[in-house]
Amino acid sequence: MSFGAEHFANKLLAEAYRQSCSDIHLLPRGEEMIIQFRIQGELVLHRSLPNSSGERLISHFKFKASLDIGEKRKPQSGSFEHFIEDCVLSLRISTLPASSFTESLVLRLLPQSLSIPIEKLSMFSNSAKRLLSLVHHSHGLLLFTGPTGSGKTTTLYSLVHYCSTTLNRNIITLEDPIERKQDHILQVQINERAGITYASGLRAVLRHDPDMIIVGEIRDAETAKIAARAALSGHLVLSTLHARNAKGAIYRMHELGVSLQELNQTLIGVTAQRLVKINQVIPNENLGARASVFEMISGKELQDILKEKSPGHPTPSLKQLMRKGVALGYVSEKEYDRWMANEVDDTPLGASYLSKTTW
Repeated sequence: MSFGAEHFANKLLAEAYRQSCSDIHLLPRGEEMIIQFRIQGELVLHRSLPNSSGERLISHFKFKASLDIGEKRKPQSGSFEHFIEDCVLSLRISTLPASSFTESLVLRLLPQSLSIPIEKLSMFSNSAKRLLSLVHHSHGLLLFTGPTGSGKTTTLYSLVHYCSTTLNRNIITLEDPIERKQDHILQVQINERAGITYASGLRAVLRHDPDMIIVGEIRDAETAKIAARAALSGHLVLSTLHARNAKGAIYRMHELGVSLQELNQTLIGVTAQRLVKINQVIPNENLGARASVFEMISGKELQDILKEKSPGHPTPSLKQLMRKGVALGYVSEKEYDRWMANEVDDTPLGASYLSKTTW
């Protein structure tokens, strides 16, 4: 019996959507291709296919994303949309060569209708209030950091929706790729082959009279410097970058060439985020199956760090916030132990780091 790749793909996506799956993994394993769903942060085996069927399925997804079906030696990435029931599902696709003749594929599922208020994303209401207060600034730089799957994108879209609908801001985003299409904002797709990088796109956006700019990721020194200057010139800039915690994000910006003077004048807040399972034994109508924990640095504490002073009342670390979640019954001890096993040491770098660098 022949394998119908399109029919199987439609059924697979529908099942993943019903199970609230965030990612689908197709991985070659000997003579088989295994399919895994990531559900609430954990990988679950869905089923396996013969390698030949798995390769046809990957080719189908690559065709849908307008990728080169014949190219299996190089990584490729793209995106496409799929309709399930009454929902438009945006799918981000990434392929990776597994050997000379096989490749793996990961699909990220992004429901377009998803727009969750920030109050329902945060485990602690105080964190949501602080985030909303920060986006009320007319200018400045607000940074978000956290590993893949920590909820940064969802947080950014939630804040963008709030700023557009409640604060009536003119918002332009730079994304790679555009993960959720929003009718009320202008979204620009990064296309490095066409010369549209984060840096060049950001320069063009500044000439388009925005109130607020979203930079999907600060990847290099040029983008970091332009983002800081955009914030300095009267725009509110929100962006993400890779760092292990909130303080690490500050030091990362310095490593990318942003001076202490620029950080002092532009940086209004830094947030490190993690996504954790909520203990359903204690129901909370304001929280879903998972919620975000935010380590936030802003205000006087941020200024003290930039001036190499010890903050009088330092913000709670991610570890301390997780322990608070356990104490309140929101997080189980099992979830806390799982989180700790995957977490690197979150001890903040000391002020001596700053004094050893040239600002």
